[in-house]
Amino acid sequence: MKRILVVDDEKHICELYKMELEEEGYSVTLAHSGKDALKQVDGAPPDLIVLDIQMPGMDGIETLEKLLGKDKGIPIILNTAYSHYKDDFTTWGADAYVVKSSDTSKLKAEIKRLLRK
Repeated sequence: MKRILVVDDEKHICELYKMELEEEGYSVTLAHSGKDALKQVDGAPPDLIVLDIQMPGMDGIETLEKLLGKDKGIPIILNTAYSHYKDDFTTWGADAYVVKSSDTSKLKAEIKRLLRK
C-alpha cells in the first residue's frame, strides 16, 4: 500500500483528502504544518507528498526546499488555491502542481501518474 503525506493547515481539506485517497487504496498521514511534515519525513518517508503553499509559519515553498534537501526521490505535488504560484520559479522543484478543489479527480490523477514512475 502506497503511503501519502498530506500537508495542509486547513483541517477540513486534510480530512477530505484523507477520506478520498483512502478510498483509492492509499495509506494517508496528515501534517498541519511544514515543521510537522519534516518530522514525519524523517521518521518514515512517504511514497508521495501533497503540499499546500499558504501555511502559517513555514510556508509550502520553504517546506518544499527543505524536503528536497532531505530526499529528492519523494514525489511532491504542490496543492494550492492560488494558480499564480505555478509561474513562480521557486515552485518548479515540485513534480506536479494542482489547484485545490473539492473535486479531487485532478489530484488523484497526478498521484497515480507520479506513483507509476
